[in-house]
Amino acid sequence: MKKIFVLVAAATTLFSCSKVADGEYLITGKVKGLKSGLVFLQKENPNGMGLLTVDTVKIVDEKFEIKGKADEPAISLIEIQKVNGKVPFILEEGEITIEVDKDSIFKSKIAGTYSNDEFYKFNEESGKIKKGLQQKVMDFQMKNMAKMNEATKNKDTATINTLRKQYEDLQKGITDFTFNYPKSHPKSFISVLIVQAMFNNPKFKPADIEAVYNTLDETLKKTKPGKKIVENLENIKKQEKAKSNVSIGAMAPNFKAPNPEGKMVSLKESLGKATLIDFWASWCAPCRQANPSVVALYNEFHAKGLNIISVSLDNDAAKWKEAIAKDKLTWTQVSNLKEMNDPIALQYGVNQIPSTFLLGADGKIVAVDLSGEALKAKISELLAAK
Repeated sequence: MKKIFVLVAAATTLFSCSKVADGEYLITGKVKGLKSGLVFLQKENPNGMGLLTVDTVKIVDEKFEIKGKADEPAISLIEIQKVNGKVPFILEEGEITIEVDKDSIFKSKIAGTYSNDEFYKFNEESGKIKKGLQQKVMDFQMKNMAKMNEATKNKDTATINTLRKQYEDLQKGITDFTFNYPKSHPKSFISVLIVQAMFNNPKFKPADIEAVYNTLDETLKKTKPGKKIVENLENIKKQEKAKSNVSIGAMAPNFKAPNPEGKMVSLKESLGKATLIDFWASWCAPCRQANPSVVALYNEFHAKGLNIISVSLDNDAAKWKEAIAKDKLTWTQVSNLKEMNDPIALQYGVNQIPSTFLLGADGKIVAVDLSGEALKAKISELLAAK
């Protein structure tokens, strides 16, 4: 009985040594060579616009502590006053240690929780791979920069694609390491972030992404990035299904959305003898580059019966309105301010922009993603029809 009591007492002592309660984090930091100063804990702003400072503490004799609540893991940053750069780490429940190298911030060390230990190892390994590629990448860029500029100027897509493929092959070591990581580390928080990043790589099809996602631990699937992956996959499936409803010859689905003044505007009330539905966004460089051509089309053909309704995939109303004014877009503008999750984009199966649908007077789709002279010719044909 006495032995059992001793074991229980020892276990109680061990558990009571933890400095944090459930759902709490404690960051214990050290900045060697810095006796005083301020430390800023930063997280991504919930509205997606930049960083938000969530806590500020003082350095005392090279040391600092930050304590708080962590609902779930999230990439965060430590910034030291008057020190260049920031230290990325995973803010999560538990005791986290950070040793800041004020002279070479990328050499800072993070540890203490499973995901931070794994994050540090991942960065170390990927850093070694990148270092080995650095000279090869620099040599490739120096050798092919002029060729790429010339190909871009002449719109030589064959040369552009060849150079891109060669560059991708050069980067194969780091891309393979990164995208294979989640399969061997199903519980590491950065695995779910890597799976989320797969949507931005055309190499991966939705089925590929879903297969890797299914290997992740259930705890990761419950995080915000995990839920976002499911949402993106569902939206892609909806878009694929929607494409069959917006093929040439089909009646364009009607929609309603607010204009910049907040008034609801429908496609039905915006139809002309010819109508162009133009999907764009203020943040989309190719869209902004194409806008002068769309303005020219509208100026030339609006009096003859061309109407345009632009659907913006922005999420910031101020930037949307600013772009409308700057690009002199005088026709009907609408947006739900939901970026690629815009219900109209989902309805039309739009997963990249700029994207256009040209309608005839009866509201049927006669062309998809035409541009330049081909679009102008088709509009002229529709307006000439009796």
